[in-house]
Amino acid sequence: MKVKKRRKRDDRIMTQSIARTGLVLEGGGMRGVFTAGVLDYFLEQDIQFDTCIGVSAGSCLACSYLSKQHRRGYRTITGYLDDPRYCGIGSFIKTGDYFGAEMLYKTIPEELDPYDYETFDANPAGFYAVVTNCETGQAEYKQIRDLRREICYIRASSSLPLMSRTLWIRKKPYLDGGITDSIPIRKSESLGNEKNVVILTRGREYRKKKNQMMPLLRIRYGRQFPKLVERMENRHLDYNETLDYLYREEKEGRVFLIQPPRPVEIGRIEKDGEKLEALYRQGYETAAQRAEALKKYLEG
Repeated sequence: MKVKKRRKRDDRIMTQSIARTGLVLEGGGMRGVFTAGVLDYFLEQDIQFDTCIGVSAGSCLACSYLSKQHRRGYRTITGYLDDPRYCGIGSFIKTGDYFGAEMLYKTIPEELDPYDYETFDANPAGFYAVVTNCETGQAEYKQIRDLRREICYIRASSSLPLMSRTLWIRKKPYLDGGITDSIPIRKSESLGNEKNVVILTRGREYRKKKNQMMPLLRIRYGRQFPKLVERMENRHLDYNETLDYLYREEKEGRVFLIQPPRPVEIGRIEKDGEKLEALYRQGYETAAQRAEALKKYLEG
């Protein structure tokens, strides 16, 4: 990437490319291993961006990418699948979270596979996690400057409806950011990023359908958070409209997309290690195959 100048921002020195660059990371639960493969290739090639915006699993993976810990994202998704503290019906019954919050956001990052907090702190990229405000039914974009203190927003961004407790932070209720902005390309553009790389976890053929769990979602959230349920009702429409926008922008050369080259056949809570490894390799190989085109896009 070409360098234009060095400038002061948020009390840090930041190297800026000729065009500001943004990295947008979709969620998708265990499908995030595709993103993990792409990001590991980026780390190997020292491909960095001015801004990173992550949603749900994408926000979790962004933390390992920004702390420059190769393979950590993959390890944290796949390395504890047999540990009942990590995920499962037992965790859900005991805590209200299918994915154990204590394990994911304290035990792993503080003890088992710690973040490199110093490297994260030194990284000049702006980092935002998308969360959904349950009362307003709107997306909020939380800038993460201190990963230790603000990891609660990473957790909120990944708190799936019905599978997680509503997370209250500073007296505001939050759930998964994908409810309201699954692919925050427009937010990245609004931050001044002229070149945006978007990593999707579904193939080009995918279109989201109306959530079949809506009757249960209405029962669970309708009385307390009616605006949230309204957004859930229309999520498939919002998502598909964003896909249409992305593909138009890609055609005009304004967005660079990296996504699985064929349909992804694993779900949000996949536990088959071989399938997950294959999807990780697919992400890495897809990034490698598109490396030259990506370089031209970023430097063009």
